[in-house]
Amino acid sequence: MKITGIRATTVTVPLEAPLLHSNGAHWGRFVRTIVEVEADNGLVGLGEMGGGGESAEAAFQAIAPHLAGHDPFELEALRFKIANPTASLYNNRTQILAAIEFACLDLVGQHLGVPVYDLLGGRVRDSVPFASYLFYRYPGAGGSPEIRTPDQLVEHARALKAEHGFTVHKLKGGVFPPGHELECYRALAKAFPGDRLRYDPNSVLSLEEGLRFGKAIEDLDNDYLEDPVLGLEGLRLVRERVGVPLATNTVVVNFEQLAANVLRRGADVVLLDTTFWGGIRACVKAAGVCETFQIGVAVHSSGELGIQLATMLHLGAVLPNLTYAADAHYHHLADDVIEGGPMRYTGGRIAVPSGPGLGVRLDHDKVAEYAALYKELGGYPYDRDPGRPGWYPLVPNDRWADPSVPLALLP
Repeated sequence: MKITGIRATTVTVPLEAPLLHSNGAHWGRFVRTIVEVEADNGLVGLGEMGGGGESAEAAFQAIAPHLAGHDPFELEALRFKIANPTASLYNNRTQILAAIEFACLDLVGQHLGVPVYDLLGGRVRDSVPFASYLFYRYPGAGGSPEIRTPDQLVEHARALKAEHGFTVHKLKGGVFPPGHELECYRALAKAFPGDRLRYDPNSVLSLEEGLRFGKAIEDLDNDYLEDPVLGLEGLRLVRERVGVPLATNTVVVNFEQLAANVLRRGADVVLLDTTFWGGIRACVKAAGVCETFQIGVAVHSSGELGIQLATMLHLGAVLPNLTYAADAHYHHLADDVIEGGPMRYTGGRIAVPSGPGLGVRLDHDKVAEYAALYKELGGYPYDRDPGRPGWYPLVPNDRWADPSVPLALLP
């Protein structure tokens, strides 16, 4: 089996509402680049890549001629063809590699008639648990209300729990002053006794605020405190003084950083992202290292559509040491580009696709619809807030949104 062509199509799929985070916002939609890798046996493998609200089409078009004739089974050679570690000092192609690896695994699975999880050692679970993943947000075009106050947050979490069955709740923070977000977090704990909690301000708290927040939640049912401050050294300082497990998805995203965390522990839990790490296989390898050194693992979300969600599910299916619910932005989407529409949660879990390869196929009408929408709307800067022109955060940040002012987008 040989690669004969690569197609990349940028789509933008609406969210229920614009989602706020510490560095800016998802502007009411996700921009994703869908990758189709064609083989000489007529099969097509699927991949997906984000880009912070921007298209990655040009990058895939540039790499495509160099992969013509490559055997999708030869995944180690693929890694060096795309993301040679020395050449990557000049051009970091890790996420490009990930998307093409997804598609090659999809091709191999289809060719052999087996799911990707069988190529990775076989599944140990049939479904993967997910956290609710709560955001502060602007009102949505379809009537979704703002989320700014503790009461609004609890009401939203209650609705998601009723619809999807979540028993773990993650609050994406770093938007409002830490005192306000602490009030919101404790309101969640009070509203859902027995459920687990996690908080992620994306590294923008000062050391003092990170310590203060961590100490203030020690009595709650926390899974972990994720990236409260920037850097492994910052995490180590918080970990020394706070009785809550610490997690990261930002400063342990390759094996060099994982080794540093093994030698001097800063994070108790590593959130593995199939794009950030350069593919599913790299995440499986990293999980093995974590298992050896008793570091917890979870599955990270970087704003997925159904193709990348499938990679997250296959990863979650094969990890015996996956003891935390996965993250997903998925329930914030208004639609998807895969056949059958969005995957469904049952009891806070999503079933692992069991068809050949990744087990998902494109709905080409939806791809065309959302490719046209991308051409109409264009991209957006992930690191800017559409409701605060001219704003940008510092790290550590002190430029918080005002929680007393209702959230509203400019006309």
